[in-house]
Amino acid sequence: MTGASDDDPSGIATYSQAGASFGFGLLWTALLTLPLMSAVQEMCDRTALATGTGLGELTVKHFSRGWRRVLAVLLGALIIANALNIAADLVAVGSGMNLLGLGPTSIWALVGGAAVTGLVMTGSFEMIARVFKILCLALLAYLAVLVLAHPSWTQIAAHTFVPHITFSGQYFGLLVAVLGTTISPYLFFWQSAHRIEELRDEPQGGNQAVALKGLDSRAARMKERTSRMDVFTGMTFSNVVMFAVIIAGAQLATHGTTDIGSAAEAAQALEPVAGDYAKLLFALGFIGSGMLAIPVLAGSGAVGMAGLLGKQWGFSRSVRKAPVFYSLVAAGTLGGTLLSALHVNPIRLLVIVAMINGLAAAPFLIVILIVANDRKLMGKYANGRAANTLVGFTIVLMTLAAIVLVATGGS
Repeated sequence: MTGASDDDPSGIATYSQAGASFGFGLLWTALLTLPLMSAVQEMCDRTALATGTGLGELTVKHFSRGWRRVLAVLLGALIIANALNIAADLVAVGSGMNLLGLGPTSIWALVGGAAVTGLVMTGSFEMIARVFKILCLALLAYLAVLVLAHPSWTQIAAHTFVPHITFSGQYFGLLVAVLGTTISPYLFFWQSAHRIEELRDEPQGGNQAVALKGLDSRAARMKERTSRMDVFTGMTFSNVVMFAVIIAGAQLATHGTTDIGSAAEAAQALEPVAGDYAKLLFALGFIGSGMLAIPVLAGSGAVGMAGLLGKQWGFSRSVRKAPVFYSLVAAGTLGGTLLSALHVNPIRLLVIVAMINGLAAAPFLIVILIVANDRKLMGKYANGRAANTLVGFTIVLMTLAAIVLVATGGS
């Protein structure tokens, strides 16, 4: 589910724009980000497995009051960024409905926001997640581009394994956007929270999450192994779609489209393989991935802030038991719904949001890395050398990319 939500309209728009602007020039990022995002998400997942506790609560246990205030500011910024992302995703959902000829984008954006808010507040999140995960399968149409559009595999291989860097503000802006949408802060909190929600559903602890140390050694090893495979499979799926969308976007460049300004233009990337069905497939993908990502976006920031405040959280809890969590979720979804009424360009706003995520990722990763190395909290499941190396490199990379973005103006 984390992998599917990573390929939300923000990701699809960013990857399409990367391909349209620079052809295969950013394909190498798919090869680079796969091990990095896998290591990051596995670490977040392992903190949940090892402790049965969310990242917000873990920071309370590790950090002093002063540092917790800093984290609260970061989480507040994340909630605001997520609201912008929700707004853009809702406009993207509306654009998908418009492509289907069902009415104005703005009306459907408002309807979508109200519908998601109502569903998550009434405890129907699991039901809608199943529906929209099925709709997300429409994005697999991009994989057909790899075969049926007859791209040059020689050029693809050359650009995948050898970085072709263009020293311009636009290139580095898109580079940070690609990194920001694949290694997004909201995914850190969501992966941890979703694993805990899963643990709550298991019979061992009633409705409480049972950590690995509460299981016998054989069951703990099996749970750790299957969870790790779950994360790696989801991240691989996400990156394969990313790889295909960049190639599809590059097809637009060959036809003279280098700046994607609308959902209809992005849908043209599927025309070589889907023909008249391109808009239908793209619309279904945008609707499914957008509606799936909205509760994830709203829930991730709410999980972190509620945990930091010592309040109950989770879609498995009722509104009465977790009022702070649901208030934050509602603020995110309704705030995004109101922002969507401002008639923003979804493609450009989605890329901007990805850039913001790229700037915010490093501080959150530092916090989570410190927690994951705390042996009092993590026990024998604390980070090993490989995890520290990969996540440490990710922090350095995200920091350098952010510095370059600020220095070049990202234009």
